[in-house]
Amino acid sequence: MGLVRKIAIAILLISFFTFAAFFGRLPALRNTPIGFLYRVLWIHIPRGLTRIDQALTGGRISTTTKRYAHTLWNDRHPLVMIFFILLLSISELLFLPPAWLLMTPFRRIFGSILLLLPYLLLYTSAASDPGYITPSNLSPSWTLYPYDFTIYHPGQTCRTCRTLKPARSKHCAICKRCISKMDHHCIFINNCVGYNNQHWFLLLLLSTAILISYAAYVGLSLLSGEILKNLSSWTITGKGYTWAQYLNIWGWALQEYTRIGAVTLLCLLTAPLVWGLLGYHLYLIWAGTTTNETMKWSDWTAEMADGFVFKCSIPADRRKDLTVESRVTSWPAESQQVLERTEDGKPPRKLDVPGVGEWERVWTLADIENLYDLGFLDNLKDVFLRRKEQ
Repeated sequence: MGLVRKIAIAILLISFFTFAAFFGRLPALRNTPIGFLYRVLWIHIPRGLTRIDQALTGGRISTTTKRYAHTLWNDRHPLVMIFFILLLSISELLFLPPAWLLMTPFRRIFGSILLLLPYLLLYTSAASDPGYITPSNLSPSWTLYPYDFTIYHPGQTCRTCRTLKPARSKHCAICKRCISKMDHHCIFINNCVGYNNQHWFLLLLLSTAILISYAAYVGLSLLSGEILKNLSSWTITGKGYTWAQYLNIWGWALQEYTRIGAVTLLCLLTAPLVWGLLGYHLYLIWAGTTTNETMKWSDWTAEMADGFVFKCSIPADRRKDLTVESRVTSWPAESQQVLERTEDGKPPRKLDVPGVGEWERVWTLADIENLYDLGFLDNLKDVFLRRKEQ
């Protein structure tokens, strides 16, 4: 049982640190232990190592490491995607041969379907156009979403592409392109997640979560069945056994069927991470926002807490300047407010935007209209039943 415990602890720690390293920067986790661990991993530890290297080698190791790290983090490469594919493939090669003969025909057929789906959806997510904005499709891209005069304003220009930015778009420093409804650049698919492939990405997460959970269920069921062959009073709940006896019995099963047991443990420990990531993206859809936009809203929240944010109304019958603002969009709503921040906490003196009436100080996000939130079902339709560019 000692070896099994060490393997379980190692997998749990690796999974936890991986989750913290990739997702600890999210605003929702910023003030949590995961956010603290993220800062330790990416800020405090590198700074400490840099000081040590500066004292010992004059900074030569740090310079070389930063150069390679910059290439890994700021250029498109399939390294992490290859790791993801290898993790899936090696786990399947370890698990299936000893488990296949113990599985029922239904489990074999259903499991085979589940095995194929992540590979197919990974391909569609990675190979599809996430919503690249080019000079030829710039005008149609404007028709997808209206500007909300809060985090997206007409007339803003991408400093890299030198083109006007449609609402909800963002330039990806890794892909070197502007993306419609940019969510984030995902290193697991070596591609951005945007308007054209967000549905494939969500289905990839769903299929991977179901596969991992089902593999854990099948693994536990097979191991429990083998225990029952040697212990007629055995039940998977461990009824009638002390905790020590229960763990010792499972330890015997894991050591007798090492390959099934190792993959089952891996699935048990990683399934919550995948389900958690899927849940986070479903929450974003429910809230009518994206990962990129949560960063922007986080900045606004800090300004609101200091009392530096104001809003006023926008007349519904105002005349649009179509040279800098989107044409008629297929979105069923338009912004009824404009948001401004000031340096001194006083209402704006000069109005450079089409607002009317008195400025009202805003303290929380609850007082702000999110133009892109139509309700969960309509938000889902926008992701899966994508509207045509006009």
